[in-house]
Amino acid sequence: MKSWAFISIVLVFWGCAKSPSDNAPIAPDEKTEAVQRWIKMAKDSTQLPIETRKRFLENAKNEAFALTNDTIVLEQLSNISLTYKNLKDSLGFRETNKQVMMMSQKTDMYTPLGNSHWDLASFFKSYGALDSAFYHYRKALNSFEKLPKSTSSDITRARILYSMGQIQDSYKDYLGAEISTTTALRIFDEQKDYKRIYNCYNLLAIIASGMGDSDKSLEYYEKAGTYLDKLETPNTIETVWQNQNNIANELLEKEDYALAKASFQKILGNESLKNRDSNIYSLALTSLAYATFKTGGVYKEVEELLSEAIKVNDSLGQSFNQARAKQYYAELLAAKGDTTNALQYAKESRTVARETHNNDRLLEVLRLLTQLDKSNAAAYANTYYDLNEVIKEEERTKRDKFARIRLETDEIKQENVILSREREIWAGVVLGLVVFGLTTTVIVLQFINNNRLKYKQRQQESNQEIYNLLLSQQGKFEEGRQLEQKRISEELHDGILGEMLGIRLILSGLNEREDHSSVEQRADYIEKLREVEEDIRTISHELNHASYEKFHNFIVSLEELVSGVQKSSGIACSFTYDKKVHWDNLLGDIKINAYRIVQETLKNCVNHAKCKHIAISFGMAGDKLKLTIKDDGVGFDTTKGKRGIGLRNIMSRVKKTNGTVDIDSKKGKGTTISVTMPAKYIKTEGTKDTLAPKQPINA
Repeated sequence: MKSWAFISIVLVFWGCAKSPSDNAPIAPDEKTEAVQRWIKMAKDSTQLPIETRKRFLENAKNEAFALTNDTIVLEQLSNISLTYKNLKDSLGFRETNKQVMMMSQKTDMYTPLGNSHWDLASFFKSYGALDSAFYHYRKALNSFEKLPKSTSSDITRARILYSMGQIQDSYKDYLGAEISTTTALRIFDEQKDYKRIYNCYNLLAIIASGMGDSDKSLEYYEKAGTYLDKLETPNTIETVWQNQNNIANELLEKEDYALAKASFQKILGNESLKNRDSNIYSLALTSLAYATFKTGGVYKEVEELLSEAIKVNDSLGQSFNQARAKQYYAELLAAKGDTTNALQYAKESRTVARETHNNDRLLEVLRLLTQLDKSNAAAYANTYYDLNEVIKEEERTKRDKFARIRLETDEIKQENVILSREREIWAGVVLGLVVFGLTTTVIVLQFINNNRLKYKQRQQESNQEIYNLLLSQQGKFEEGRQLEQKRISEELHDGILGEMLGIRLILSGLNEREDHSSVEQRADYIEKLREVEEDIRTISHELNHASYEKFHNFIVSLEELVSGVQKSSGIACSFTYDKKVHWDNLLGDIKINAYRIVQETLKNCVNHAKCKHIAISFGMAGDKLKLTIKDDGVGFDTTKGKRGIGLRNIMSRVKKTNGTVDIDSKKGKGTTISVTMPAKYIKTEGTKDTLAPKQPINA
């Protein structure tokens, strides 16, 4: 049994090592709640100085490092790092994030490790370091892919893939962006996450537009629009306007100016657009002006639209959109023949495009300037060429960097797969050898135990046979004693009493003599003879009664056993039994098992009980025999621990007799063992299971 327990422990340990779970929820304790209170104070205390709120976070970190559970420590440190980020404390955020990352790597806890990379990627993205952001998104994705498949982990991976697709699109890595976005879309679609499904289709449309496939882009925009009815968010109407504006802009890019103009007029027909979404309103004004201009519309109308757009951009501080509006205004003025003002607006558009790092717009403005300013056309053309080459080189470098990141990640994944397989193979071999060795050991130990048990069983059978022979021999001895007593009784009754009776009769005859002296003398002799006769009759009756009432060797054996224990151990022992029970007529199995139970119990009392007195009683309880052994020793807790071989032997013997056993013991209160077994007797002629009580024979 111990060997099998060891195998179970090995297998459980192996299972735990193979499937780490760092997602298991853990109930917060007082220390964890203290950390959370410091974090909440840092978040909510907006009226306090920023330095005070940072000190709250330092206190939270100190409390977190005092925790003993690694999972909770990492969870709280992640919350602290995010709070630093929200407080615009980049140093505190980076330092805490690094601690989370290092602890997670040491403990192979992929959830906090993935979250730390994800947070760092968002941090870099917010500062425009998109290549570093992409690197940490890949690291986060790699960590979350190691977690067991679940809805939460799938959604997390999809969100990261979507962010990666956005960065890849910004660097014109359209193929990579499309792969990342479609993978994210597949997961969001499985989870029925309509808001993110809309975002994915919207991004796929932008990617298709970047690749010059306007028809595919329009298809994706239309597909995205079908999910807007399924959204239940308060800003759904703004999302609808955004989708309509995207479609109209793509028609503009496709140079379908008439349809684009109609689409923009539809958008601007919403009276609440200007107040609720001024950005889209400004974009739509600029785009409608350009579409109207391209369809041969009235210049005055176009000029009014562009002037309104420029005015709105100035009020909103939308410099990025302003470059586009001023470029279109320059084209309008050039068409009107106002080259001077057209050149001025074009240069303003170039300046704004440079300030906002809008390289695409800058290239278009430079191309326009080569047409407007003929004297400086060569310089503008060279600037256009140089900028275009720089942009292409940067995009090529970024795409190569993304490709290297993907390649390195794929190589790492492949190496991890190979290492994982090798570990599994070696672990399987080692486990197989361990199991084989343990199995062999168990088989050998089982064989030895079986032989030992067989030997003990044969020894017990031999002991029982010897004991039965001893009982039989003592029974015959007792039977001889009883026959001899009966013979003596009969001799006294039939022989001596007969002779004495004859003497008494003779003396009675001589009593006819008349002299006073003889009469008195004979009367005395006769009286004495009568007394002797009465004494002999009494002795005869007592001997005959004892021959039937004498207890045989079973009770004698128990008395000798109890007496021997008392003498050898010094423990006071008392033994009582029911004298009405015919003990010697019990079946041999009942007697031998009862004897062994008493013997085993007395041995346990001597070895373990530390008692001063033992009381043994044997009698009847209804139609069953009841054996009770009670001591005043130290007792034991019957609900705890394993039972020793002594108690197991007692229970085994009780089971053999089809009896029951009850053990009542408490520490310091002593122990009482009560055994109930059926009263089975030897069958004899004219009897069934019991013998009728013997009656003393009267003379």
